[in-house]
This record gives sequence, C-alpha cells and structure tokens, in this order.
Amino acid sequence: MEYEKYHKNDIVTVTIEDIGNDGEGIGKVDGYTLFVKDAVIGDTVEVRITKCKKNYGYARMEKVLVPSSFRVEPKCGFHRQCGGCQIQAMRYERQLMFKQDKVRNNLLRIGGFTTEQVDAVMEPIIGMEEPWHYRNKAQYPVGYDKSGKLITGFYAGRTHDIIANTDCALGAPENKDILEAVLAYMRENHVTAYREKEGTGLVRHVLIRTGFQSGEIMVCLVINGKKLPKEERLVERLKGVTAKRCVVSVSVSVNTERTNVIMGKEIRVLWGKDRIQDTLGGITFAISPLSFYQVNPVQTEKLYGLALDYAGLTGKETVWDLYCGIGTISLFMAKKARQVYGVEIIPEAIADAKENARSNGIDNVKFFVGKAEEVLPTFYAAGNVSETLAKKASCECGEDERKKSNGAFSDEQMRHPDVIVVDPPRKGCDEKCMETMLAMHPDRIVYVSCDSATLARDLRVLCGGGYELKKVRAVDQFGGTVHVETVCLLSQLNV
Repeated sequence: MEYEKYHKNDIVTVTIEDIGNDGEGIGKVDGYTLFVKDAVIGDTVEVRITKCKKNYGYARMEKVLVPSSFRVEPKCGFHRQCGGCQIQAMRYERQLMFKQDKVRNNLLRIGGFTTEQVDAVMEPIIGMEEPWHYRNKAQYPVGYDKSGKLITGFYAGRTHDIIANTDCALGAPENKDILEAVLAYMRENHVTAYREKEGTGLVRHVLIRTGFQSGEIMVCLVINGKKLPKEERLVERLKGVTAKRCVVSVSVSVNTERTNVIMGKEIRVLWGKDRIQDTLGGITFAISPLSFYQVNPVQTEKLYGLALDYAGLTGKETVWDLYCGIGTISLFMAKKARQVYGVEIIPEAIADAKENARSNGIDNVKFFVGKAEEVLPTFYAAGNVSETLAKKASCECGEDERKKSNGAFSDEQMRHPDVIVVDPPRKGCDEKCMETMLAMHPDRIVYVSCDSATLARDLRVLCGGGYELKKVRAVDQFGGTVHVETVCLLSQLNV
C-alpha cells in the first residue's frame, strides 16, 4: 500500500536524525520516515523517493544541502556505487559510535537484556589507528563494461554489475599493480572474461591474499575451465610486479559451475608456493587460497588478544574452540591453556591448522574435522571420551597421534571443559551446538561474533541456560563499512 501523501519519484528535503543497521540515514518528513542510503546523520539532504510503504519509505540522495559535522570527503570516488563501503562518508570517530550503538541496541532489542545489564558489561569499542588499506584478502570479479572493454573491480551494490576500479582504498596497495598485470596478460593473449548470464568465457575472479608481516602475496585466478592459455606469460607478468611485498604464489582455481560461489574445489599451482605465511601474536600461519583467515591482521591481533584475556587462562584449563578455521584462536589459546581441541567443518582448514600447530611447535592442541554441532555432542555423549578421542585421532592422524591422544586427559576434563570458545559464521551458533555447550557446563564461554544480531539471539539462549553475561566489547575490523566484530564473556551463574 502506497503512502497517501508521498509517491515514488517525489523530491523532498529531509534532515537525517538517526542511522539504520545498514548505515542508511533516517529522517522524517511530516512524520513520515524515510531511509536514505549514503546520507550521514546530521545532514540536510534533497532526496528522491524510490519506494513508499504505509508507514515508511526509501529514498535516494540527490544533493547534500547542509552537510553534517560528521560528513567527510570520501577517499574513494566509487563509494556510493560500490556496495562495500556503506559509511565511508562518515567521520571515523562517528563510525565507531555507530558500531558501538549497533551492538548495544541488538543486545537490548534482540537479546532481551536490560539497559542496566548492558551498560554494566559493555566496554568501549577498539578502533583502528589507520582505517585504510587494511584488507589482506580481496576477490575481484572480471568482466566487460558496456562498450566491451575488459575490466575488473567490484560489484555495484545489490547487483552483479562490475565497477571498474583496480585501486580500492581498503585493499593492500600492491593490488592495483597486480590487477593491471592480470588485465594486460589477458588482453595480450586474448584471454576472455567470464560472462555470468551466458556461462561463457574463462577468467571469473582474481583472488589476492597478502601476508602483511611476511610480505608474501598470493594471486589465484578463478577460471571457468581447466587451464589458462600461455600460463607462463601470466607468471612472468606477476613476477615482474615490484613492490614492498612480492608475489610468491600464482595459482588457478577451477570453477565451471553456474553458481555465485567464487572459489572452485580444485586448486592448481602455476608457480611458487601453495601457501603463503603470515604472523599474528608471534604465531606463524600458513594460508591457502581456501583458508579462512581474518582480513584485517592488525585488528585481528587485538580481537584474539581480547578473547584470550576474557578466557582467563592460567595454564591448567581445557579449552574447546568451535568453528576454529585454520586454528588461529586455538593456537592463541594454546599459549596459556593446558589443552585445546579445535573443530572445523572444512578439511583443508583443519589440514592447515595441524600444520600451523606443528610448524610453531605447539603440541597441546588437537583438531577435528566436522560440524561443531555434530562433533561436540559425539564427545559429550561418549561413554569413554578418551577412547573416542583416540579412535578419531587414529582415523585422522595415524597411530603415532593416537598414542599421544590416548589417556592424555580424563573423561571429565573433556566432557566438562573449563572454557569453550565459539567464533561462528554470520548465521551464529547451531541450536544443537548450544544445547551441548550448556550440557558440558564450562566455567566460561567466550563468544566471538561477526554479526551482533545473531550474537544477541544466541546470548539470550545461553544466558537462559545458566550463564551470565560478564563482558562485551566491540572491535572494528572493517573501517568504512557497517560490519563490526564483538567479543563476549559468559560465566556460569554461582561460579
């Protein structure tokens, strides 16, 4: 039902008084609420209404009439078209306030916590010293513009139309020269780009991963086929990119499926290493094209350091790390825990995790492949947990590993660990996983979240199951965007 006073394409003037969860400005005209993309709180703007509902509508900003004191000149000229940096035009200090409020409001609205409860446990957000060029991973779609020119860049917001831009303000500075080298190779050797609608063409995406500490760069082309023509020419182009950090790995990922999933399952190295290395908190990690690894290494060290601090380890504790990826949090915890068990569904990630533990000389951590909601109940329900652990270790790791595992810890220590750490995907924790966590009665749960809405939903369940929310702190990993990480500490009631 369309609002009776305002209609699509009407031009109105509105003062922005609030910010929505997706960074959009919120204002009212004659009591009618409008959500305005790219408007900053405090702006007075001229907008064109794009959609009318009964009680609210959406509008596109046409002109800034009176800029807010929080408005700044965006570093990227494409920020309004690109879906990546929703709040780049907002002063960074105000971005941090928005993210702090976003976490707080979700705890109140979705989590059901009282204002007094939240204010008592919430600590100030940890911001970035330099909110630019912080991403160590970027995936660039390759295609054609309307004139048929070969381009790469990013998708425009909510579309698969590519904005030609090789110089993203969030990516590593070397990415520009690497992308230009890939495009030059493609033009010179008549290599086609993928056409999504037809499912034709060869090069789909360019993945670039950068070790900020090691200086190593990995370049992986995702292709709609088995092989690139004249692959050695691509390698020579990329080896010729000279910068502070250097390309040490060139590979292709085969993805011939008609899908929005970027990476294929088959990775073939064309030159150099199959993994690059980077260091966090004194621990060296091997990173493959498919590895999950936090994209902002500077802030990740602060994030995991905070999780370690919240865990309150003294060297005597048993820790379960669920959704462990390549073992980043597990290895952080292992520095101060007696024993850590990590669980992850992706086999390649677990292989990387085990190698990371081995290469760093960390022997008090074990990793298992599987869904957290399936692996954890298996151990908890087992009559003899140490025997179950030994059998699983034997299956995954061989006889030597089985011998090390057998009898290392009592059933009670594994069934009732001191600390459980969870770092789930955006959808949050599985219900069965949380049920088992509650049944295992750890003294403390450390929850690391990339979505404060699903975090608040899960905290409601965990606190309803006998836990108390003790600490909450947001960490900004993604300057210029609406995303924010959060770390929470829960403790057993009466413990």
